[in-house]
Amino acid sequence: MGGDAGYATAELAVVLPALVLLLGVLLWGAVAGAAQLRCVDAAREGARAAARGDPEPAVQAAVRAAAPPGARVVVSWSGDLVRVAVTARSAGPGGFGRALSVGVGATAVARVEPDAEGAVR
Repeated sequence: MGGDAGYATAELAVVLPALVLLLGVLLWGAVAGAAQLRCVDAAREGARAAARGDPEPAVQAAVRAAAPPGARVVVSWSGDLVRVAVTARSAGPGGFGRALSVGVGATAVARVEPDAEGAVR
């Protein structure tokens, strides 16, 4: 046995926490990315529903079905355009929850479809 005994164990002890931290950051990013995509989908669903002329409760229900839990939804009309904005906080890693959460959001705009007589609803 030479002077190299135990180096592999020491190197593993140094590298392993860094790898665990890297994995945690990657998972945190994946969760935030998934929440962002859910916001995009929810905003699109809401804009489509509002453009079809669905009532406000139906638009809100369509958005809430696709949005992350606790999302904030704002629906506004401007002439023949409807804008749906969805914002939420993604889950933070581990037990840190809200302290390390990331804000995500999306906005979708759609032109309101005319009814059978050609009038915009």
